[in-house]
Amino acid sequence: MTKIKEAMMRAVFALLASVSALCVVLICVFLFANGIPAMTKIGVPDFLLGTTWRPGNDIYGIFPMILASIYVSAGAMIIGVPLGILCAVYLAYFCPKKVYRVLKPMTELLSGVPSIVYGFFALVVLVPAMRVLFGAGKSLLTACILLGIMILPTIISVTESALLAAPKTYYEGALALGASHEQSVFRAVLPAAKSGISAAIMLGIGRAIGETTAVAMVVGNQPVVPGSLLQGARTLTTNIVLEMGYAAGLHREALIATAVVLFVLVLLINLSFSLFKRRDQA
Repeated sequence: MTKIKEAMMRAVFALLASVSALCVVLICVFLFANGIPAMTKIGVPDFLLGTTWRPGNDIYGIFPMILASIYVSAGAMIIGVPLGILCAVYLAYFCPKKVYRVLKPMTELLSGVPSIVYGFFALVVLVPAMRVLFGAGKSLLTACILLGIMILPTIISVTESALLAAPKTYYEGALALGASHEQSVFRAVLPAAKSGISAAIMLGIGRAIGETTAVAMVVGNQPVVPGSLLQGARTLTTNIVLEMGYAAGLHREALIATAVVLFVLVLLINLSFSLFKRRDQA
């Protein structure tokens, strides 16, 4: 009976894994089947390197959106990664238990806040503050700050788990060699948790580059090549969500092709991290 139950559970798990893989395959087939023909009609160089997006004239160039997505994601990582890692180190090794009972649920609560709430917060608080400080409210910089805040819960949670999973012997050995508490944490434990921290950064990039609603509320939504962080722009995701509701014909196919470019961009980022991780392990 035990063997039968184990065989049944293995079959269930295999079925669930197959369904997950099938979903990914179907998404890829849908995107590429609808997006590649649009790129062919428009012209791949014109589509990827064109700087003008004018659906009314059948001109579809997404280079400004590609740049904006890269800028926003990079800015969010510059803001969110150091803050998230340092916060995780504090929670894991420096935070008093009484304070931990308050901070830990608060960081977990941040991950459950809907994107639209973050967007309203940025619209009411960040945009006026940026307008006073820099003279530009809705801009790339505002979107970078907002996304930096939004990716904090993911980076903090995964990094803290990685730090706590690191062998205690590393910390204890560093103390035995005469290192201080801070030196033991930052020079022994933190490097040992590098793999988990890399995973946290990868998840943060995925969240940043795929965010739509909150970014659309603060980035300015101007389909032009951004000249500076204080100018408005339009990311790949916001371009899709703003126009898909009324798009038809080649316009709709061009938006699906934009999703293909976004999919490939995320895939390349994940592949780059995987190659970097393998080389580091070797």
